[in-house]
Amino acid sequence: MPKHLFISDLHLAPERPDIIQLFVEFLNNQATQAESLYILGDLVEYWLGDDDKAEGLNAVFDCMKQLAENGLKIYLMHGNRDFLMGEQLAQRAGCTLINDPYIAEFDNVPVLLMHGDTLCTDDTRYQELRLMLRNPAWQKDFLSKPLAEREQMAIALRKQSKEETQSKTADIMDVNSDAVSQAFLKHQVRLMIHGHTHRPDIHQFNIDGKPVKRVVLGDWYTQGSVLEFDDTEHFKLTSFG
Repeated sequence: MPKHLFISDLHLAPERPDIIQLFVEFLNNQATQAESLYILGDLVEYWLGDDDKAEGLNAVFDCMKQLAENGLKIYLMHGNRDFLMGEQLAQRAGCTLINDPYIAEFDNVPVLLMHGDTLCTDDTRYQELRLMLRNPAWQKDFLSKPLAEREQMAIALRKQSKEETQSKTADIMDVNSDAVSQAFLKHQVRLMIHGHTHRPDIHQFNIDGKPVKRVVLGDWYTQGSVLEFDDTEHFKLTSFG
């Protein structure tokens, strides 16, 4: 039975070499036994553009590239931290960029994949910021600036985000139940997988009288988190490291 792996919110950064090493070990061990690996956003802490020096991350991209050449299919979705990753980086890391949302099919059963931030509609301040950052005109202007200037802007945005997050309630930063229901109905699926909220769990409920499941992936701040998926009825969410 083909196995598929799903991860998100690794937030890889040079100042966290232990997590970088944990991910490389995951790639060299568990990922080698899989048919595909889906990274559903925030692979890195932030990305300034494909000319980013990626200090401390070259071993990660080299390892991903090698696994891809050995047959592992790696799919990469943008998160709220690494939305500027482009085709140049994708080729460097041997992965395929996928849209958010994305419908994957396993045994002809559609599964909705998302980063998850668009479901957090109660956080209006974040949604306003997201709208600005995803605007092609804003991105073109940002990428036209020198790398050093982009880095300073990114640091300022991270500081602002951290300060605002501290003043927000946990409920505001979680998904909105109506947004979740609308996503299920719009895409006509019974299984959704996403990250972003850092609240790993498997939620089971009904929509229009039909059972559905929402799997939330965990982050990699202190340990690894992965969803192992054989088919739409057999999967498990585990932590390690």
